[in-house]
Amino acid sequence: MGKLSKLGKIYLAVVFFILYAPIFYLIFYSFNSGGTMSSFDGFTLEHYAAVFNDTRLIIILMNTVIVALLSSLIATAIGVLGAIGIVFLRNRKMRNAVLSLNNILIVSPDVIIGASFLILFTMIGVKLGFASVLISHIAFSIPIVVIMVLPKLQEMSSSLIDAAADLGASKRDILTRVIIPYIKPGIFAGFFLALTYSLDDFAVTFFVTGNGFSTLSVEIYSMARAGITLTINALSALIFVVTLGLVVGYYFFNQRARTVGTGGQ
Repeated sequence: MGKLSKLGKIYLAVVFFILYAPIFYLIFYSFNSGGTMSSFDGFTLEHYAAVFNDTRLIIILMNTVIVALLSSLIATAIGVLGAIGIVFLRNRKMRNAVLSLNNILIVSPDVIIGASFLILFTMIGVKLGFASVLISHIAFSIPIVVIMVLPKLQEMSSSLIDAAADLGASKRDILTRVIIPYIKPGIFAGFFLALTYSLDDFAVTFFVTGNGFSTLSVEIYSMARAGITLTINALSALIFVVTLGLVVGYYFFNQRARTVGTGGQ
C-alpha cells in the first residue's frame, strides 16, 4: 500500500507539472524586458502596463466581465428553479429524461453548441454581438448550475418541507426559507463554476460574436494569430490569476458553508 501511495503521489506530481509548467513558463516571460520567449533579459512590468494602457483591450475586458456576471446570475436563477423542478417531478421517467437532456448539454462539444447557436441566431434574425453571446453563455451555464444544485436537493430530507407545510408555511415560504438556505452551498458552487466557464469560454463565443463586440478569449486568439507578443503573456497571466481567485473564493464559501452547517464544530 505504501509503495502504491508513493507511486500515486509521483503520478499526480507529473500530471500537475505537465498541466502547470506551460502556464508558469508563460507567466515568467510576461516579465521579460527582452520582448521574446527565447531568453530572459531582465525584469519589467511594461507588458502589464501595455495591457492597461490599451483602451480597446480594457473595453473587451469589461465586455467579458459583464457577460460572465450577467450570464452566471441569470443561469444560476434558472438553474436553481430547474433543479428544483427536476427533483419534484413525480413522473420518474420524465425526471430521468430531463436530467439526461441536461447532462447531454454538458458533454456536448463546444463546437457543436456554438455552431447550433450560430445557425439559430441566423434563422431568427438575431444580430451577432452582445445579446447573442449573453444568450449562449446563459444556455451552456444552466446545465452546470443544475448539476451543482441537484446533489444538495437530493440529500435534503423531505421531512423539512413537510414540517414547514404543517406549520402553515406557504409554497413561497418553503422555497425561500427552507429550500434555498439549505442548498445555498450548491448555488454558490454553480454560480462560481458558471462564472469561470463564461470567462474562459472560446469555442462557443467564437461562433456567436460579431463585429464590434469581442471577449478576451477571442481577442487573445486574434492577437496570437497576428504573432506572439509578451502582451498576450501578461494578459493571459492576469486571466489565470483572476480564475485562480474565483476558485479560491468558491473554496472559501464552500468551507464556510460547511462550517456553518456543522455548527462550527
